[in-house]
Amino acid sequence: MNDRQSSWLPRLQEAGERLAEEWIAARRPRSETPAPRELRASDDDRERIAQVLQAAHADGRLTMEEFEERLGTVYSARTLGELAAVTTDLLPAEQQPLKLDGRPVSAFFRKEERDGRWVVPAELDVTAMFGVTKLDLRDAILQNHRVVINATLVLGGLEIHVPEGLEVVRVAKGQTVRLTKQQTEPDSPVVEVRTTNFLGDIKVKEPPRRKRRR
Repeated sequence: MNDRQSSWLPRLQEAGERLAEEWIAARRPRSETPAPRELRASDDDRERIAQVLQAAHADGRLTMEEFEERLGTVYSARTLGELAAVTTDLLPAEQQPLKLDGRPVSAFFRKEERDGRWVVPAELDVTAMFGVTKLDLRDAILQNHRVVINATLVLGGLEIHVPEGLEVVRVAKGQTVRLTKQQTEPDSPVVEVRTTNFLGDIKVKEPPRRKRRR
């Protein structure tokens, strides 16, 4: 595959992702749901950021004055956006302790994933064309109790990793099929995967079942 394919493939991927985002933006009505960065921060999220600052101070990337100033910002921050801004110059994007990118997830001829501490929007568009999109929800923040994933799969795959107590269903052609096998409570959060032009595969990875005590 040579040099010819390696030269056009990145351009095809970039063009496909751009067209997918433009098409999704054009058909989606404006939502009044707050953006991921506007959500309220928790004490656990503040501690995540504080740990990054401590490491940066320990290895000399932050002076004591800078460390104390940023630490004050962390403990006074109200939103996730205020927290995320504190570490942008300390770690690359994929290593950030908070990921607030609410854009669609698109995989064209490759694998694309979201993992770690990230905000899952109330409605998320996923496209996989000859590729795989992986959504790891084990440490994620669900923006709604019921999250809708609009999946367009063309000879591609969607892989979802879920924590305990999260139900995943697939809705297609008016039929709903439960994809998680473990039992959940009636009021458990739900991820609803809506598929169109379905020519792909959906896999749900659940945590190991706990052994019952005798």
